[in-house]
Amino acid sequence: MSEMLTFTGGFAATNGYVLEAPGGWVVVDAPPGMGGFLRERGIEVEALLLTHSHLDHVMDAAEVAAGGCPVYAWGESTPEDRLEPLFAQWTGMAVRVPPYGVTHPLCGEVGREVDVAGLAVRVAHVPGHSADSLVYVMERAGLIFSGDTLMAGGVGRSDFPGGSHELLLAGIRREILGWPAGMVIYPGHGPATTVGEELRSNPYLS
Repeated sequence: MSEMLTFTGGFAATNGYVLEAPGGWVVVDAPPGMGGFLRERGIEVEALLLTHSHLDHVMDAAEVAAGGCPVYAWGESTPEDRLEPLFAQWTGMAVRVPPYGVTHPLCGEVGREVDVAGLAVRVAHVPGHSADSLVYVMERAGLIFSGDTLMAGGVGRSDFPGGSHELLLAGIRREILGWPAGMVIYPGHGPATTVGEELRSNPYLS
């Protein structure tokens, strides 16, 4: 992997990432505006990885995948998974996520490495923020894409449908904190961090 771009967009300032893999560009998550970000740069996407199906992470998934690239995620999602009903209740605004198809369900690949455009990606299931939350570990590149499970100095919310604080913390310890301290964590919100920094200073993990 030789280059990575970060895009932050939407009402929740959600991060999406664009990686240059041996087989082409790979996108991790598709917040609002990601499609335009890619078009402006002339980037043709070879694969889209979704960490979970909450609406702020998948709003542009259909646009990103419109060229026919494979979409990797836990599995097919529902409006309840994506939080559309809850968002409408909170804001009084109806939100519709454009439908997208998951071509490569990963619910049967947990604990394994899958090849994504020439990248070896280990699939880790870390429920607690959502039932379908995945963490993508690229050991050879030294990268972890944690979605909304673990962020710099914090952890994901667990008060959404399907959430569990206990499951979340157990999954973070099991699937993330055992990796080398220098592994860089790219979260769904906020700045990048490292495994070592979170072990040292994250108050939720002490």
